[in-house]
Amino acid sequence: MWQKIILVSSLCISATASADLRHYVASLENSAWRVGENTPIECRLEHDIPDYGKAIFSSKSGKDLNLLFTLDMWAKPDAVTNAKLISRAPTWRPGDASKEIIALKYQKQFNGEVPKKAAWAMLNELSQGRQPTFYYADWYDASSKVAVGISAVNFASKYREFRSCLANLLPYSFDDIAFTVLNYQEGGTELTRFSNYQLKKVQEYLSYDPNIELVVVDAYTDSYGGRSINQKVSEKRADSVKSLLIASGISQDRITTEGHGEKRHVAGNDLASERQTNRRVVIRITKPI
Repeated sequence: MWQKIILVSSLCISATASADLRHYVASLENSAWRVGENTPIECRLEHDIPDYGKAIFSSKSGKDLNLLFTLDMWAKPDAVTNAKLISRAPTWRPGDASKEIIALKYQKQFNGEVPKKAAWAMLNELSQGRQPTFYYADWYDASSKVAVGISAVNFASKYREFRSCLANLLPYSFDDIAFTVLNYQEGGTELTRFSNYQLKKVQEYLSYDPNIELVVVDAYTDSYGGRSINQKVSEKRADSVKSLLIASGISQDRITTEGHGEKRHVAGNDLASERQTNRRVVIRITKPI
């Protein structure tokens, strides 16, 4: 008799808990993955979560391979909220236990983010057919629980495309080229070997980034030679760099140039190494945040 009462009670508790849990996850029919960005400066792997928002894995070019997961919510948290990210086994593998990936804290009015190591763990779990799921209490009603699942259905082919994109990211970022100083051989407009390499990096990055807002090119000389000649040399150097940037796809109305001649030295003028430091073009690049 007592066994029957306990069984009935546990079923009631289970039913109540299930009723209080709002579970958002794409069904078998509408689980769709896509590669949102596939360029040498950014890769994005995206998945829609019906009635909730979007799951986004993203990586940008840089010296080190980076990865960020963003849970882009339609309704942002209205309070600081603790959450847990759990990897659940698919329904067709009922014997597999769930495992915790990471404990998180959502900030008020911000999307949920998962750092690099845990984001890689999520990709690994998805590739095995498992379902990373976020669990947290509703910020309006702590007794109401929310589960947000990331479906592994149709994941494999788009994940291969995403990994291919990651392999082709540039080994430097926007910050690495946003302020670039080019130096010249003595006289004329011939760049040093290292500066040629730096300029090619700038050109390559700019050819892929459509969001460049403004490129400012300032050219300077050392104090050897006549002042008027140095002024013309600096202007010629600035125009030469501008032509190369236009060839990279930057609209000329987004490039401003100015030759400063032998003004604004950043080093002395007696030693050859100091004069080379003064013979420079400074490229400053801005883009919307």
